[in-house]
Amino acid sequence: EGIHAAFQAGGNPEPGLVAHTLRGVTRVACASPGYLARRGVPRQPADLAGNDCLGFHYDDVLDRWLFAQAGTSGGVVRDARLIAHSPLAQLQAAVHGMGIALLPDYLLAEQQRFPLATGDFTDLLNHVGVACRRIAHIVGQGALAGAHGSAQATNVQGETQQKLDVMSNDIFLETCQQGVHLAGMLSEELDEHYDIPDGVLRGKYLLSFDPLDGSSNIDVNAPVGSIFSVLRAPKGTAPATFHDFLQPGSAQVAAGYAIYGASTMLMLTVGNGTQGFTLDRATDTFLLTHPDMKVPADTGEFAINASNQRFWEPPVRRYVSECLEGRTGPREKDFNMRWIASLVAEVHRILIRGGLFMYPKDTKDLAKPGRLRLLYEANPMGMIIEQAGGKVSTGREGMLQVVPKSLHQRVPLILGAKNEVERLERYHAEHDQGLDIAFESPLFKERSLFIRN
Repeated sequence: EGIHAAFQAGGNPEPGLVAHTLRGVTRVACASPGYLARRGVPRQPADLAGNDCLGFHYDDVLDRWLFAQAGTSGGVVRDARLIAHSPLAQLQAAVHGMGIALLPDYLLAEQQRFPLATGDFTDLLNHVGVACRRIAHIVGQGALAGAHGSAQATNVQGETQQKLDVMSNDIFLETCQQGVHLAGMLSEELDEHYDIPDGVLRGKYLLSFDPLDGSSNIDVNAPVGSIFSVLRAPKGTAPATFHDFLQPGSAQVAAGYAIYGASTMLMLTVGNGTQGFTLDRATDTFLLTHPDMKVPADTGEFAINASNQRFWEPPVRRYVSECLEGRTGPREKDFNMRWIASLVAEVHRILIRGGLFMYPKDTKDLAKPGRLRLLYEANPMGMIIEQAGGKVSTGREGMLQVVPKSLHQRVPLILGAKNEVERLERYHAEHDQGLDIAFESPLFKERSLFIRN
């Protein structure tokens, strides 16, 4: 970042660096070993033996320098292992003075696990990170950005759109269609899937997202967030169709969410555990601060909207009743109950300190078997939780095994502590088999002449 600022101001910041601009792209043509040594970055002979020159280019979308070339010949480096362990990665950590991995560096390190990877997947997730950073900036400005209040429109769900819903959706579409990695996108705010415009190269991935979850919390300054899911496009780089998105959650190759609260965090899984990144507002970069997160199998805390109690199915009423009875009830321990009305905030609390979240099937609206959307809410949150050792279910089947039937399909959602989710699944199974119906004698009713012992 310091190098970039110096070049924008004009000239070379110090000896050992040579820069030039070609067709509007600023490049660091050479960074000598002496320069790196002054920065405290050691040589790595195993990776760059005999190379006295490193090349970088400035990516305007990602807003950072990227390692592009090595060697006096200027040959392009295509080895992900070399990039991930390059002196530039070390230089970035040294500049931050924290020794903490940046999001792009983490993604490059993950990319090296796949020798045939082209980098498109890494580039896509980097652009998702950029979209989240842009939204974080607008959310942080609050009323100063003119983002509060209703947009005087409704989405396909019949929900009133907030101004920030629309702005966040536009940011995701604009940012993530850049590059050559997407065949199509799906958003909560759009009736149909989004086709990549003509003239923009298509890729082999599909991106589904809820651009701003918890928008009812915007005006009261409570946590909101963005949720996203990545699938492989069944037909490669061909234009995406409606049916391409109808894949079960088990087919996801990446999922994550950003939460915009006291700090902005990005939780991400690429199928190798769940990682947490915190946005450094001074440098506008995501740093890995919560590696390999885990959800405890047991908990004494659950979240559910208690105002819907009269609509719950018997298995859920049974579970909540037992929890509320506390130490004197069948669970023989006390539970705390929470509710924030933001899926991102609820899941984030579970990742940080454990717990259980329920938005179960109810009878409030028989046309809707659940409240949360499968493709861009339940599935990505399910992958994140399961990669952290938790469990996710509809109550009757594993969430990630549900085969979608429509783009905006709603489902019941139960996720969090593994043992509690399994208990709820057992309660549902017992109810469906008629095993949970307690015997009541007709002699002992509220108006009976007999006294119950």
